Amino acid sequence: MTSGRAAAAAGGDGVRTAVLEGVAGWVPGEPVGNDALPAAWGVDDAWVRRRTGIVSRHRAGPGLSTGDLAHEAARRLVDGSAPGPVDALVLATATPDHLCPGTAPALAARLGLGTVPAFDIAAVCSGFVYGLAVCHGLVASGLYRRVLLVGADVYSTWLDPGDRSAGVVFGDGAGAALVAAGRSGDPGELLAFDLGSDGTGRDLITVPGGGARARATGKPPAEGDGFFRMRGSTVYEHAVLRMAASCRALMTSVGWGPADVDHFVPHQANGRIMSAVAQRVGIGPDRCVTHLDRVGNTGAASIPLALADAEERGRLCAGDHVLITAFGGGLTWGSAALRWPGAPRTTTKGRTDHVALR
Repeated sequence: MTSGRAAAAAGGDGVRTAVLEGVAGWVPGEPVGNDALPAAWGVDDAWVRRRTGIVSRHRAGPGLSTGDLAHEAARRLVDGSAPGPVDALVLATATPDHLCPGTAPALAARLGLGTVPAFDIAAVCSGFVYGLAVCHGLVASGLYRRVLLVGADVYSTWLDPGDRSAGVVFGDGAGAALVAAGRSGDPGELLAFDLGSDGTGRDLITVPGGGARARATGKPPAEGDGFFRMRGSTVYEHAVLRMAASCRALMTSVGWGPADVDHFVPHQANGRIMSAVAQRVGIGPDRCVTHLDRVGNTGAASIPLALADAEERGRLCAGDHVLITAFGGGLTWGSAALRWPGAPRTTTKGRTDHVALR
């Protein structure tokens, strides 16, 4: 199946478009290593590493919600250091603080953004890519000049204590990005998107209870309906197929071959999925940005967290071609192509250094 195109590549020089200005991330508490997982799950460090590629993950703990994590990540971009005022806020999350209202307005208020428009996006683990496309549209259309995008999830609040398959994989975290008006050719330009969905697979990744559908039955909730459920092997097949196809379609639209991608940043679902997608797209492991081993699958936060980590380590340089892709419940999937922002490379005595974006 083919995906719908959310936005085409920018036109000629001087055309208004959107650019990525910066990224930041935050994870709560201390790392929870594989050896600290519940004994009842019957897993050890070697088993978890082999099946998922994960060494540790972070848990929010009592009193911390998605809004709290989102605030911590976002304030690193907007507390006195933003290059200009923020005109709107988009929050991608599958674990909102409340079923009603959305979490974004409260987040905007906490950040001191005043009465800017703020809304949630529910595309599960594809949320950040979907959100990036939405922010691109808001900015490139001229409606707003600078939009704050946050991806945040606290999956630990949804996990069934007896479900080791999800328990070993998911962690909690938040990542944020600033998307602003620019011109084609500018550093950080968001080049193109490829988005898609398939609602026939809506039951593959779900929390069955709590929503209007469950309440409309008039029956009391079944035991365990409030917990996260995922049909792992089927999800694996869909994730690899959809992300790889989306990446190939997007690369064709921007004229990139596999060798043109400097950094590949897939949703940090698990190591086997990431490796399989990279192989199908034709990108070697040396160009894959991985943060999964230290934080687990953080849902909508996984891509901005991986980008922020890579930027902090000096791996990303201005002008680098970055390809990101994600897959989540719904089913949803999407990919984006961009040029990395920041200061240009500088060369001193034969060595190329990276000047940090912020």
